Amino acid sequence: MAKPTFKANPIQVQVPATSANLGPGFDSFGLAFAMHDRYVAQILDEPGLDIDVTGEGADDVPRTDKNLLVKAMYKGFDYLGGKPKGVAIRALNVIPHGRGLGSSASAIVGGLVLARALVLTGTDKMSDEILLNLATEMEGHPDNVAAALFGGATVAWKDSVGGKSVAHSIQIPVDPRIKAMAFIPAGSLATNKARKMLPESIQFADAQRNSTNTALMMHALTIRPDLLFTATEDFLHQSYRQEAMAASFALMTKLRAAGVAAFISGAGPTVMALHTGDQEESEQLSRAGGAKFEGKSLEIAARGASLL
Repeated sequence: MAKPTFKANPIQVQVPATSANLGPGFDSFGLAFAMHDRYVAQILDEPGLDIDVTGEGADDVPRTDKNLLVKAMYKGFDYLGGKPKGVAIRALNVIPHGRGLGSSASAIVGGLVLARALVLTGTDKMSDEILLNLATEMEGHPDNVAAALFGGATVAWKDSVGGKSVAHSIQIPVDPRIKAMAFIPAGSLATNKARKMLPESIQFADAQRNSTNTALMMHALTIRPDLLFTATEDFLHQSYRQEAMAASFALMTKLRAAGVAAFISGAGPTVMALHTGDQEESEQLSRAGGAKFEGKSLEIAARGASLL
């Protein structure tokens, strides 16, 4: 492949926060929210990296090629034929890190979208399907990256094609009445730690109930939000992670006891609630987390990663 021709002008992208699983849809359902990280990148003639990060996690994010956004950009450049001599990057992070709101998916998708946009023929050589698969290779599973890339609600999965794992995704139209409330704790939880708490097998009855609720979620998200409470009940993974996020699990249990469609967002520890209430009801709901959680009202983001 010929070495790519890079664009000289800076490129800016915004990527939405996401929540995976939505209760029963483990590693498959994703939902995008109107809370965006923004990244700007420009090709440099001189070798090296010029990175500046502000906002969430700025003190902890590396300013080297260990930066996840940079890793994703380099992966994209490699796919398109080769890296540039140097890159300048500015990142404004809004999505909390390690809270189950898709901060890593945002960086991965953002980096790949920037790489594609910075190469003259990038959009011709890297389709959204290819980008999704490159992102899934980095993230390990496609649920968050699919929602971050496409927006709205998504169902993502992997199958084997010619002995190779290939990620796919479909977008689900979301009933415009549905809003979200995120209860964000101060503490974080590493996804790999949360995944290690999952069992090797579960009871058949739990699998049956979970598959029913996963199917029901498709209907609840699109046209029947009154079914969200039942559809968000999980029997597959949340209870096994309770020990790692006791306060979050207690809040989720409290909310569900009050009839609220609450679940652990991704690997946690954020608790997410879907509802159709008005502004007054949203404000009341936001206070349910008490002092340990920040209640943040979120609109559903119809669009995924977008160039600005």
